[in-house]
Amino acid sequence: MSRKGPSKIKKILPDSTYQSVLVSKIVNYVMLDGKKNVARQQTHQALDLVHQQNPKKDTIELLDLALDNIKPRVEVRPRRIGGAVYQVPSLLRTHRQNSLAIRWLVQSARRRPNKQFHTFAQKLAAEILDALQNKGEAVAKRVEVERMAEANKAFSHLKW
Repeated sequence: MSRKGPSKIKKILPDSTYQSVLVSKIVNYVMLDGKKNVARQQTHQALDLVHQQNPKKDTIELLDLALDNIKPRVEVRPRRIGGAVYQVPSLLRTHRQNSLAIRWLVQSARRRPNKQFHTFAQKLAAEILDALQNKGEAVAKRVEVERMAEANKAFSHLKW
């Protein structure tokens, strides 16, 4: 937290194709070096691939379900007391849950090997499909974070 108080949450306009703020946020996380059109194309291709795998269901609904499987409920934050640093578990607000889920989804898609998938859109689609089945690196990250919070539950009385 800075001296000027918490930062303001910026209003993001919905994506033009899918009419979804969630897709816009994913595009912003995918974007590198300010190349938004490239990021938008890759994200839309990934969502098209997800739709091809599940043609009966709404793509945005599937994306929502995948992100729900990635969202962490709690996280640990370092808190210094005396000379020791304790990992204190704390509940997360919805906005932080969403941003962590999207960040982990994009990062784990980037880390996928190039042998199996040739484009980033294929990697992102595969990660979304894995998250729908509670598999994949992003879901593993959520499980790891929640396990750390569970292990440090003894320090939960040291709230912020």
